[in-house]
Amino acid sequence: MAERKAKIYVSSQYAGILFENDKGYVFEYDQSYRQNPEAMPISLTMPLSKQNYASKTMFPFFDGLIPEGWLLAIACSTWKLDRRDRMGLLCAVCRDCIGSVSVEAIA
Repeated sequence: MAERKAKIYVSSQYAGILFENDKGYVFEYDQSYRQNPEAMPISLTMPLSKQNYASKTMFPFFDGLIPEGWLLAIACSTWKLDRRDRMGLLCAVCRDCIGSVSVEAIA
């Protein structure tokens, strides 16, 4: 599997990068974002840290941004994505989602 990446924004400010590879997922806060005294963590479960967050499965916070039910069915058919492709769905449908966090795929 080729590595896929997405930029993560909090209130339109670049906060970090999310990677997916054959080992799982890694989220890394941007250094300049972390050093901003007004920086907010993307979630309570992922506080601001110099350390990367790593998981074999999609982080629950990011997975929670992906729509469910009929909206998920529409997203899957529109973008021709498998509902198990969590990174693909996150990148396709979470650019402008509810809340302060948004996701932008890196080609």
